[in-house]
Amino acid sequence: MKSNKMRPESLMMTHGYKPELSEGSVKPPLFLTSTFAFKTAEEGKAFFELAYGLREKDQAEELGLIYSRINNPNLEILEERLCLWDKADQCAVFESGMSAISTVLLEFLKPGDLLVYSMPVYGGTNHFINHVLKDLGIHTIGFSPKHSESEIIELIENSGKKDKLSMIYVETPANPTNDLIDIEMCKTIGNKFEKEDQQVFLAVDNTYMGPLWSSPLSHGADLVLYSATKYIGGHSDLIAGAVLGNSEVMQRVKVLRTFLGNMPSPHTCWLLMRSLETLKVRMEQQARNAQEVANFLKEHPKVKNLNYLGFLDKSSKNYEVFKRQYTSNGAMISFEVEGKESDAFRFLNHLKLVKLAVSLGGTESLIQLPASMTHIGLDPALKQQIGITESLVRLSIGIEHHEDLIADIEQALSVV
Repeated sequence: MKSNKMRPESLMMTHGYKPELSEGSVKPPLFLTSTFAFKTAEEGKAFFELAYGLREKDQAEELGLIYSRINNPNLEILEERLCLWDKADQCAVFESGMSAISTVLLEFLKPGDLLVYSMPVYGGTNHFINHVLKDLGIHTIGFSPKHSESEIIELIENSGKKDKLSMIYVETPANPTNDLIDIEMCKTIGNKFEKEDQQVFLAVDNTYMGPLWSSPLSHGADLVLYSATKYIGGHSDLIAGAVLGNSEVMQRVKVLRTFLGNMPSPHTCWLLMRSLETLKVRMEQQARNAQEVANFLKEHPKVKNLNYLGFLDKSSKNYEVFKRQYTSNGAMISFEVEGKESDAFRFLNHLKLVKLAVSLGGTESLIQLPASMTHIGLDPALKQQIGITESLVRLSIGIEHHEDLIADIEQALSVV
């Protein structure tokens, strides 16, 4: 059997690693070293030329090990394995999801440029776009899932900055509402405004679906981003981010990462490799559990405005986008508790098995109140506009038994 015919879940055990180079160790060792010795001075020069992007690689030439801020065996093996899920040329892993997002935005945007982005996005992303980028002189336009292609084009044309459009950034499914954005539509919009000397890049945050249930690159994205803390890490015991794309864009991302110094430690990379081995079985169990929990919530009298991809109207545009872009309903649910913020607080405070904490995608189920927690920095009017109400809770389903999760949620709702 040829290894390139194997499925990603099988290759997660072996790809990119040669046991014979590490005393026969079945698992890659943890390479706790800051620097690497060169065989010759000429070799050192050649390695640095590639690392700094001063020349193209010769055929079959590999970037040699230099310094753990630039590369490390744990980092390289991890990045090679992550490429398999998204069918990407290259991957760059970062010390956090926000580090990955901010590096991409800083690399592909400059003062005077225009960024068009979907709403809602993760609260940290929203803050970076509307505060940090604004302070750098970068113009931004947000659009909602309800905007049509023609309406988004009109927003860009009316901005007076259409000639400066440099990136479209989307998060789909959206955090925390599960709203969907049509990736192919966004690529078409970007192409409309491209010029011979300026590409419009399309970046997609795929954290909510992880690399298992969606492949944004195959739908036209130039870059796909993850908070690897979530499903990829999957155990709530590390912080990391990842960016994937073709060799040309990833070379730019990796060069900036070298000088920002925001790559993860070898230990974090080692933990992520451990997690990749169980990514598929974990996420599939989480999706099965989410279906059961969503079915329960759908019929509960104290639950309203349930956001779960398994309940999309099959005659809607959203459903058409869903069937084209995704292979699962996912494991993320959001819903409003009947009443006010105090009623949502009462529900959250009475949960026993489900943990009241931010983050998502871990083996344990997590719940939080976005309006008062992860998205607290958003303008109140904007929160109402995009559906982040004071009683909307976001629930990340873990791998516990679904009947136990339902029992816990049911008893907590009973006190509301």
